[in-house]
Amino acid sequence: MLVAYLAPALMAGAGGVASGQSGLTMAAFTSIAGTSAVVALLIGSWLQRRGRSRPWTTALPRVMVAAILAVGAAAIAGLVGWFASRWLPAHTSVVDTARLARLQLDLPISAAVAAVIVSWRWRRQNP
Repeated sequence: MLVAYLAPALMAGAGGVASGQSGLTMAAFTSIAGTSAVVALLIGSWLQRRGRSRPWTTALPRVMVAAILAVGAAAIAGLVGWFASRWLPAHTSVVDTARLARLQLDLPISAAVAAVIVSWRWRRQNP
């Protein structure tokens, strides 16, 4: 899980520093890397516990398993991003900021990437 946090944090952070985008640099170490680590933990745990007992995880081609999990993770993360950036400011005292607006893009992308990497590696070890 440490790698699932550090790799996106360093890559996105370097991109933010190189392009002069302080928002990207801040998001790299919070929403981007945090989402990646959480998704890697959840999907990795699920695959370790129940992946072999779910026939589709071993019967389908590796690319299909990775795509299904990536779309699912991105959809859930997209809903969380929408909730945090749109619903919370409209219905609570949470202030609508540019950081919240980034969540609609940051969360689904980092969730999808983490899901693909974890499922691809798991499937390689469990043919």
